[in-house]
Amino acid sequence: MLQVENLSKSYTIDGIEVAALKDISFSVKPGEILGFVGKSGGGKTTLMKILRGMEPFDSGKIVMGELTVMPESGDDVKREQMRLSAIHLQRDFALWTESVLKNVVMRVYSRETGYEVLPIPELGNYDDLYKEAMYYLRLVGLEKKAHQLATLLSGGEKQRLLIARQLAKKPRFLLLDEPATMACPATKQEVLDAVLNVNRELGLTILVVSHLPEVHQYLDDRLIWLDNGRIVDQGKPAEILEKFLSGIGVAEPLASRDNPEPIIRVEGLNKRSYLVGPGEVLNIENLSFDINEGEITSIIGSSGSGKTTILKIIEGLRPSDEGSVLYRLGDRWVDIISYSPSRMEVRRSLGIMYQEFALSLSETIIEQIAYQLGVKGQNVIEHARSMAEENGISDKVLDLIYTLTDMQEEEAKTVLESMGLTRDVFKDLFPRFPTTEALEFAEPVFKLMDLDPSVLTKLSEQLSGGERVRASIAILLAAKPRILILDEPFGDIDPITLREVSNALKKINRELGTTILLVSHHVDFVREISHRAILIEDGAISADGNPDEVCNAFLSRCGAAYLKRPAGQVLT
Repeated sequence: MLQVENLSKSYTIDGIEVAALKDISFSVKPGEILGFVGKSGGGKTTLMKILRGMEPFDSGKIVMGELTVMPESGDDVKREQMRLSAIHLQRDFALWTESVLKNVVMRVYSRETGYEVLPIPELGNYDDLYKEAMYYLRLVGLEKKAHQLATLLSGGEKQRLLIARQLAKKPRFLLLDEPATMACPATKQEVLDAVLNVNRELGLTILVVSHLPEVHQYLDDRLIWLDNGRIVDQGKPAEILEKFLSGIGVAEPLASRDNPEPIIRVEGLNKRSYLVGPGEVLNIENLSFDINEGEITSIIGSSGSGKTTILKIIEGLRPSDEGSVLYRLGDRWVDIISYSPSRMEVRRSLGIMYQEFALSLSETIIEQIAYQLGVKGQNVIEHARSMAEENGISDKVLDLIYTLTDMQEEEAKTVLESMGLTRDVFKDLFPRFPTTEALEFAEPVFKLMDLDPSVLTKLSEQLSGGERVRASIAILLAAKPRILILDEPFGDIDPITLREVSNALKKINRELGTTILLVSHHVDFVREISHRAILIEDGAISADGNPDEVCNAFLSRCGAAYLKRPAGQVLT
């Protein structure tokens, strides 16, 4: 049995003590699947890390069978705690560049060696190690992939391999923090069924953190509602979910859009991208569609269908083999794929947010708004061209440097290094706006996003989960972009916060007329937020139009049983 008694944990942030967990007490029966639900920032991930032994705690105790863990426990107790438990954290894809089978064999063998290495054939138990590893692969449904390179697996297969590797440690308690959160419904189904099979075959005690009510309804024997560091309630999943979701806000109506005109035209795109392995490719052939001004358009589809590739081409961050992506700029159309003197002006009108959106840890929100205004504000291109001319930088090179402002940080850093430059180049070409000027831009946006002005002077770690998401959007909005492009940035926030974000986006669209293009796996979110949905399969459009009809078509292809179970809806 796992028992937690009066567990408390606090962090000190910028000299201020913040309580993450407050006198938490609960127990888990052997072989039980216990779920945790609650708003973002409620303490769920902190609890998982403490149970694993990854973080210390201030008071209380943890009882794992015969082992008792206290705040003052020594290293020997912590080592035993980690031996008894295994954890799978959200977005963790750490795998060896070896076959699927060898990835598990190394974990099995590490029980003897204390570190991961392949056993040599001369070992007396060599065959037994491989036999045991294959057993774990069967449990998660990967025995047919045993000899494939692990790094070439699909997202869902990688998630299942990670679970097999955790099982190879022979833990008594398996901790799952947002399993397959960012995945499509079909991939989630694979992972959830693997979890149920492991529980059924091994009788393993499993603790699951998820923001998705349907995941808890499908997996859990019992559910705990954790909010603001305290247990609010616990019991049968359906009952707890009904209470939890009663706090969801009312959905704002979508703005009506009569006779919209195209603002983006995708014409004849062709792109060949290797996805899974040699001979397994995605072909985007002669893809054409429009995005209408003032509408919210969602692109949905299974993992690996080509959504993100298409979005990056639309953003002008990835080349196509053929075709064009035209943006309406006044009475002209400008191709963002090909260089022209007008392309920087098109890019200035875009606000882009990625899956791995991250606020700076070292800068306040107002400082980040000042930076965004420096790269996307009025007249920044004229200033950049003037400085570029002084420094002997051609317009084509300046155009490439400006493109980097829309890339994810690591990708931009790689390109800069290949050019022999550092991020310091932005300081001269695109200097930050003064704080007083940034405040003038920020105040109306914060009012629109229902954010307290005090957020402006805070660091990201001082914000709640919902505040972080809305602050990220507010940073983009400060420069008044015509078009927001969002690549699955809301996949791991709770349904109550997601409703807040959904309402904020609809308000932005309605009051500012901002065109919004987004990619999402979250069908309920797509139904609520969108004027139009586009289903992408194998790099082609298979459905386009009414969001309800397109989402239904998508779900009918997924065969995701967990979505068919009676459960509280994420967005109602």
